Amino acid sequence: MKKILMICLGNICRSPLAEGILRQKAIDYGLDLEIDSAGFEYCNVGMAPDSRALAVARKYGINIANIRSRLFKYSDFEYFDAIYVMDKYNYNDVISMAKTEQDKSKVDYILNESFPGENRFVKDPYYGGSDGFETVFNQLDDACEALCKRLKDEI
Repeated sequence: MKKILMICLGNICRSPLAEGILRQKAIDYGLDLEIDSAGFEYCNVGMAPDSRALAVARKYGINIANIRSRLFKYSDFEYFDAIYVMDKYNYNDVISMAKTEQDKSKVDYILNESFPGENRFVKDPYYGGSDGFETVFNQLDDACEALCKRLKDEI
């Protein structure tokens, strides 16, 4: 079983969407994946996803209501096979906690699955309207689709 972790700042918008989307796609593709998400903001620990993230996920038949925000911790490097970040700030936060080159090698931008090597960002929709969450959903949906296709080909 491959273990994948999604990271964003607060773990209430982008990473729970990525977790939910990838979980559904893994089922659709028949992949045995363990998927989780985390963030870096203490003030969000234990919180459910933002209501706009919940709404856009629900619109596409994905339930993320049971996800609760948690902090990224060093042991995540040891547990997870791959750690996907949403932007350069998340990347820098995760990499700053890495102790080895192996730790660092597990970290990548999620949109590199759709746009290899481009290090594109999934923009944080928190301070915008619901349109931003729709955009984020579509970006993550494409990236998770590409990831599942790649993983399926590797089997």
